[in-house]
Amino acid sequence: MNPLQTLASHGQSVWLDFTRRQFVENGSLRKLINEDALTGVTSNPAIFAEAISQGAEYQSAIEHAAKRGLPAEEAYLEIVTEDIQRVADELRDVYEQTQGRDGYVSLEVSPHLARDTEGSLRQARDLWSRIDRPNLYIKIPGTIEGLPVIRALTADGINVNVTLLFSLTRYRAVAEEYLAGLQQRAAAGEPVDRVSSVASFFLSRIDLKVDPRLAELGRESAEAAARVAALQGQAAIACAKQAYQIYRELFGRERFHKLAVQGARPQRLLWASTSAKRPKERDVRYVEALIGPDTINTMPLKTLEGFRDHGDPTPRLEKNLDEVRATLRELGECGIDLEATARELEEEGLTKFTEPFDQLFASLQQKVDVAAAVH
Repeated sequence: MNPLQTLASHGQSVWLDFTRRQFVENGSLRKLINEDALTGVTSNPAIFAEAISQGAEYQSAIEHAAKRGLPAEEAYLEIVTEDIQRVADELRDVYEQTQGRDGYVSLEVSPHLARDTEGSLRQARDLWSRIDRPNLYIKIPGTIEGLPVIRALTADGINVNVTLLFSLTRYRAVAEEYLAGLQQRAAAGEPVDRVSSVASFFLSRIDLKVDPRLAELGRESAEAAARVAALQGQAAIACAKQAYQIYRELFGRERFHKLAVQGARPQRLLWASTSAKRPKERDVRYVEALIGPDTINTMPLKTLEGFRDHGDPTPRLEKNLDEVRATLRELGECGIDLEATARELEEEGLTKFTEPFDQLFASLQQKVDVAAAVH
């Protein structure tokens, strides 16, 4: 087995953080499923913005929308619906073979709705109906406003991928909302055995935010420099390992066991933002550090290929937990407020998705207008 295939033997699912129409049509996605044990796909507004803006494969769909006088928003929904349905259909055999554990594709609500509870609910339900596939996750940002959405959609029986998680406190709140949604659904006499959810904890962005602050602290004195040097590049992995301990705590309690008897599934942790971004660091370090059971790693294509080539698939998720706790304590003592950092990262993450989303709509409207003028 290659390193990607070996991850499955350790209980970790391999997903791809990328999609576009040509990638499905030319068989590339099917090849990853067949040869590399790929069992899921995630998307986000930035991925679709790049694909639709630059991809010639969408021209016929744009022209078709223009002929019917559709605005950019409706053209976007048609394109995305078809793309996500195709990916879901490619993954359907995985979904059936794993009895709903894997085989999912994720689609995110508009990033403009991240602070709008009711708007997120409306669009999530609309997307779920449009796509009409059981192996779909609706991505909801894990904002304060998103917490009631998680509970309501879970109670509806809609699968949720909670995205943009950076905080241990927020992760715990997200898991609690999922559990509350399952309880609400069970109390209503509805089945809970096919409701699925994942919580996407973002990694590399934490280190990109924390490490410069550590470097600044290290310039204060030789003693400070020695202290922070050992903390460089450790914050994200420490947070993720601690999140997994919270996961084990919450889903090991009687509250979940009562639901599990009815077939309920735990809300697995999904490691996102797993591409290494700092100079000279090992390109697969975030993948290697967090290998463990009942987890998912969604990788950009380059990271996935790198791990296939030279990854070390050794379970490390629950190794050195004393060091993890010490690292989190040391970061606090050095003045690194991880909860405040998470709030900053959440805002930056929303901006990172909102800006390309808006650019996509402007570009798409222009393309629709040009196509309409021609026809």
